[in-house]
Amino acid sequence: MHARLLGAPSRASACTSSSSFPSAGRHPCRASWKPRPPSRSSASPPPLSLLRAGASMEPASTEGQSDPTVHGVADRVVGVLGGGQLGKMLCQAASQMGIKVAILDPLKDCPANSVCHEHVVGSFNDGDAVREFAKRCDVLTVEIEHVDAVALEKLEKQGVVCEPKASTIAIIQDKYRQKGHFSKFGIPIADFVEVDTLSSIENAGEMFGYPLMVKSKRLAYDGRGNAVAHNKEELSSVVSSLGGFEHGLYVERWTPFAKELSVIVARSRDGCTVCYPVVETIHKDNICHVVEAPAQIPEKMKKLATSVAEKAIKSLEGAGVFAVELFLTNDNQALLNEVAPRPHNSGHHTIEACYTSQYEQHLRAILGLPLGDPAMKAPAAIMYNILGEDERAIRDLF
Repeated sequence: MHARLLGAPSRASACTSSSSFPSAGRHPCRASWKPRPPSRSSASPPPLSLLRAGASMEPASTEGQSDPTVHGVADRVVGVLGGGQLGKMLCQAASQMGIKVAILDPLKDCPANSVCHEHVVGSFNDGDAVREFAKRCDVLTVEIEHVDAVALEKLEKQGVVCEPKASTIAIIQDKYRQKGHFSKFGIPIADFVEVDTLSSIENAGEMFGYPLMVKSKRLAYDGRGNAVAHNKEELSSVVSSLGGFEHGLYVERWTPFAKELSVIVARSRDGCTVCYPVVETIHKDNICHVVEAPAQIPEKMKKLATSVAEKAIKSLEGAGVFAVELFLTNDNQALLNEVAPRPHNSGHHTIEACYTSQYEQHLRAILGLPLGDPAMKAPAAIMYNILGEDERAIRDLF
């Protein structure tokens, strides 16, 4: 596998017409990228050492911004809450960039343990552990959103740099709150309502019809915390399967869709954003199984999905890579499903298929480095998500 570190434009060049890349204005903005033409050479890629030597690792200017300019990266430590597979891939990208990564994870043999600079064994849900961990880091980020957001908020008030911001993590952790947030900002989403009694969920069923999607507000991911009631008679058993109303539930109107899409959006500390090509995700048992890049949909729909995704991320606070999952409906609407404030399994293909992987991009974003080129360097790519069968390797967050 070959990695490529681009000499990405700084804020001064990325956002002005003098850049070698297309302009998007002089202020914090969405950096505009034109896809690179396929290489006509059959020669193998240049050695990584040469690519690294030519890469721009100088921090982007943050003049006029509240965040201080970052000076260098080799002597800085990125602290990651969580050491799962995403954390491991983040560490691998960091090693190629000369960046030290420390992880906080309760499992001694977690995936990132073998490749990180330092592994602190402790829970990312333990406020005391997070605060102690922060002392050895220059910037904190996450590879899983189910962390102690309250502790992160307190650390921010003490001057610790957290990317993305604690407010964003708190919004994403609660899917009902997430829906309310995006609705407030005019992001298209499916109709939803909170339910806390049998009568309220029966009323929701009458209002939205069946099938009815019932979801847990918190700790719902990869099919966990979601259940479908096909009729009124199933409501009671569905609620019980999700832990009861005391667990915190809401319902969504069922969304018939033509395709499920995902857009990886990166935002820098100075507010610039870049979007990766729209991909189609195919799920098996509610877990991402196949990713096809780029999505085989009309250009008009790609632009719509990208616009919705970018608008959603601009409503949140902080830098980093975000995954925006959407439904493409049969009547050509792009409805936001949910957002992950971190690298995502719908972006694994970017490691080999794009000029800048989502992991390198995340590090660039949170450290104040110029964002890299998200364009694909191949006409198309397919990613299969192969999961292990050993239950000991699966985190049980409930």
